[in-house]
Amino acid sequence: MPAPTAPSSAQRRLLRQARQMFVDGICAGLSELDQTLLDFLVELTQQAGTARQAQSRRDALMRYREFHGLWTERCARAWQEALIPHLSSTYGQTSAGGLHLELLSDDVVENKLLASRMALTISEQVHQPFDTLRQCTRSLQDQELESRDIFRPDTISLHLVEQWTNAGLPRVDLQTVVDPLQRKLADLLQKHYLAVNAFYDAQGVAPSDLKSRVRRTDTEKGVLSRNTQPGAQSQTMGWHSQYAGAGTGGDMPRFGPSSATPAESRLGRMVPAPAGMPAAFGPGGISPMEQQRQQAQGMVGQLHQLLTSAAGPAPASMALAQALAAYRMQAIASVDAGAGAGAIDGLASDAPVAVVQLVSAAREQSIELKQKAETPAEKATIEVVALMFQSILSEERIPVAVRIWFARLQVPVLRVALAEPDFFSNLDHPARKLIDRMGACAMGFNSTAIDGSALEAQVRRAVQMIEQYPETGSRVFQLVLDEFEKFLAKFLTEKQTTARLVTVAQQVEQKEALTIRYTIELRAMLRDMPVRDELRDFLFKVWAEVLALSALRDGPQHMDTITLKRTAADLVWSASAKPHRKDRTLVIQSLPSLLQRLRQGLALLGVTGPQQDAQIKVLTNTLADAFQCKTALIPQAQIESMAKRLDNLEDFISDTTLGDMPLNTENIEMLLGIDASSIHVVADNGTPVDDAMLAWAQQLPLGNWYTLDHNGVAVQAQYAWHSERKQLHLFATVDGRSYLIQLRRLATYLQAGLLLAQDNEGLTVRATRDALAKLGANPERLLN
Repeated sequence: MPAPTAPSSAQRRLLRQARQMFVDGICAGLSELDQTLLDFLVELTQQAGTARQAQSRRDALMRYREFHGLWTERCARAWQEALIPHLSSTYGQTSAGGLHLELLSDDVVENKLLASRMALTISEQVHQPFDTLRQCTRSLQDQELESRDIFRPDTISLHLVEQWTNAGLPRVDLQTVVDPLQRKLADLLQKHYLAVNAFYDAQGVAPSDLKSRVRRTDTEKGVLSRNTQPGAQSQTMGWHSQYAGAGTGGDMPRFGPSSATPAESRLGRMVPAPAGMPAAFGPGGISPMEQQRQQAQGMVGQLHQLLTSAAGPAPASMALAQALAAYRMQAIASVDAGAGAGAIDGLASDAPVAVVQLVSAAREQSIELKQKAETPAEKATIEVVALMFQSILSEERIPVAVRIWFARLQVPVLRVALAEPDFFSNLDHPARKLIDRMGACAMGFNSTAIDGSALEAQVRRAVQMIEQYPETGSRVFQLVLDEFEKFLAKFLTEKQTTARLVTVAQQVEQKEALTIRYTIELRAMLRDMPVRDELRDFLFKVWAEVLALSALRDGPQHMDTITLKRTAADLVWSASAKPHRKDRTLVIQSLPSLLQRLRQGLALLGVTGPQQDAQIKVLTNTLADAFQCKTALIPQAQIESMAKRLDNLEDFISDTTLGDMPLNTENIEMLLGIDASSIHVVADNGTPVDDAMLAWAQQLPLGNWYTLDHNGVAVQAQYAWHSERKQLHLFATVDGRSYLIQLRRLATYLQAGLLLAQDNEGLTVRATRDALAKLGANPERLLN
């Protein structure tokens, strides 16, 4: 790229005058800013609150009254001094675009973080006039604004924050007044951006790319002629009208001046409210998760209409394709050189600085790419992807170490969005799903917990693989997503205690599943047999569990399990009336062996001692009655059929829906063989629950983080595992606590709002919502 041309003396004079006018204007507005904060603090002291809050507010007001004059004086001086470096000998040299690493004190870091947050909020309000000023200034000095240019909102904000602490005011007081401060400062900056723009216009200075914004091709004029409203012919609405009426169904929201109502004219109105906690179930019995998905699908569908209304999908233009390729090669070079991981590790250790630099670098990147774009569709796509990543990178619940890697996905995602417009309309697009899954899984960790973890390494590997294979489009995202899901299955249960708990829980479910199935089969076998109730209860409630435990431990066709199955048939035969001497002799001969096998089976369940003796006594009393013909006679053919069916019982068992299973902490502790004080077993308690909630509970994605309110204590827990049949669900906290919850109880927690997703929508859905809201407030930014 050729070096910028140094401005002429006349241009330097105009630049100096513009900056001086701007600084003089905002310095003059400091008195209004000062009064706004003073009024806010006075009003704050009059609000109701605790004694401690009231004292804190009075102290803040007293401190501000003491030091506000010094603060405004220092601010004015700092802003005036910031004019000195401008128009020095740096023309032809762009400011370093990379990320700078330097050792900063905690105060400096905190100041930069607070200033950056203020600047992000202010920039959204003043985007349009600032962008015009930026372009006019660029046309005069033939280069972009430097990173510390006094025109920039972040430069103004940083000086303001620094002088606050330099004047002797605590930063906590600034955080108290930050909302009215940034609102008033945004109004002040917008007023003087407009004043400088008017000065530029009077001097004949136009934005550097104004012609490219206004010039339209014949095809684009055709779109305009079909879709613009009558009488709407100003240059200001030129591109707005393309996006206003391009949809065929008339549902597309309209931008800019038109005959539409105000509600139809604002894109922001079409954005649904945040989903929050869905209702129990919607029309037609739709599950809450499906309701939420339908809402999100409608929103991304609207975004798809917005971006495809001006022109259909087309390959990236030559200049833009080259710029994307250059970014890709730069990323690969940094990885090959070993700089990628090292630089990111360094930034992650200085999180506030990293966040500021990430958001700033991402925005500058989108500006550069839009300058290379040749069609309105390209510019619009670049802007929307940039807005989405601005939202993602500003998500404070995701550790910085992960957001730094997410930042490198902006170009690969943009490349996919340009080539595959369904990225904006399809919630199941692999690029969307990958970002959502990685973000949701990282959301519950702090920077210390995730630094150097397997999860961070997997995110890093995913990003690097995507950068390596840009030509494969969404396929590489799908491949990486599949690998990430496989990684999660291992990562979430890799802790030794968790792994043992999962193994035991899985065995518990399998045993209970077999118990239920064996019970069903035994009921079917005994349906037409005249068997006493006490024997039925024993077989259904005790022996079915014995068979299940033996089948789980040794296998259904193991000799011990087969022996226990035959014991059930032998018991039924022995309890049948014995009118013949031969049968009574056989009972006497087989009784010791039968009782021994019954005791072995009971011992398998842990039933020993007096409890076992009581069970055996009930059975021997029944056998004694049979010996005396006090019980009914069961045909031998029926008993033989039962024995044969029991031997091959698994061939007859169907995969019926399982009911709820008994579960308690004592059983888990016995099976684990360890202290289970950190394991909370949340068993079903019989509370009625809607079928929609049961369906929702079975659809929760593994790895996501939730706020779990258990016994009045709210904890942040990650959904770590579910059993094969999803009857048991495990949630784990960072500090090692585990919550093993049965399906119906989990559904009741969802129904009662005791289990709330920390990321209810998903990163990309929320990013889409944010992008639509910003575009609704300022649609011009699509093509500026």
